This record gives sequence, structure tokens and C-alpha cells, in this order.
Amino acid sequence: MPTKREKQVMLADLKEKFKTSKSAILTNYRGLDVAAMTRIRRRLREKNSEFKVAKNTLMAIAAREVGLEGLEPYLEGPTAVVFGYEDPVAPAKVLSELAREFKQLEVKAGILEGKVIDVGGVRQLADLPSREILLGKVLGGMQAPMYGFASALQGLLRNLVYVLEAVRKQKAGEAAV
Repeated sequence: MPTKREKQVMLADLKEKFKTSKSAILTNYRGLDVAAMTRIRRRLREKNSEFKVAKNTLMAIAAREVGLEGLEPYLEGPTAVVFGYEDPVAPAKVLSELAREFKQLEVKAGILEGKVIDVGGVRQLADLPSREILLGKVLGGMQAPMYGFASALQGLLRNLVYVLEAVRKQKAGEAAV
């Protein structure tokens, strides 16, 4: 049983993680063995995410103290929280893949931009394209008008060259007569 001081340290740690993370996902890990938990932690660490098991009461207090409302109904039974520090979508994607691999791993809810989302919201988050793909689409959308403009300019220049060539041939033909 942790001492009061240890609980205060855990509470401060959870509050800091809730504040600094871009997303958090609550999971039920009942039935997972140590090897499975280690694999889950390793896969999440690759995406700059952290899998943290904590007491529900401590999570509820930490969430309340950082201003997260509506998390209490999901804090039933064994609960672990995944904190995503860089990409808010990456932990949802990894957990979605891991839930297929480990049938016991169940998503309860999530937190995105300070708002609690249900399981459906977490699934929608997991279905979003990756950050790199989204950036590529935005960049492609920005480049398309530039390519169109360059093609139009190139066509105008080509037509100007044809006209100048026709004028040159006409003057050459007049000079020959």
C-alpha cells in the first residue's frame, strides 16, 4: 500500500501527464499477462506514447484538478491510460491495432484537446490518416494551383514563340520576293 507521500507524487505525475499530453486513452487491461503488457508498452513507446496503470481514484482526482470533466463514469475496474505526447492520433491507431492482437485490451474512452470522447470517438480518431499523409494532401492541394499557373504560363510562352516564328517566316518570305 503506497504511503500518503507516494500517492501525492503519483497524483502530481498524473496531473502533469494530463496537462502535457495531446491525447489520452483509457483502457481496460484485465486478463493481459506481463509479456503482453510489455509488448504494448514497447509499441506505444515507439510512437512517443506512454502506457500508465494507476488507481481510478487518483486518475479521477488528477483529471478533476486539471479541469477534465466527465471522466469518472469510465473509471470503473482496472484502468490504464495511454498518454500521447506528439501526435494525438498515433496512440489511438496503435491501440486499435493492439486491441485486434490482444482481445482482452479494451478501449473505454479518450481525451482529446481537453474534452472527453467515447469509444466511438476514439475509433474515429484511429481511422484518421496519419499526420504525414494529411500533410502530403495539404501540400499537394497547395501545389496544384501553382502547377496549373506554371502550365498556363508555359502555354502562353509556347504560343508567343509560335507567333514569333510565324512572323519571322512571313518576313523571310517577303524578303525573298
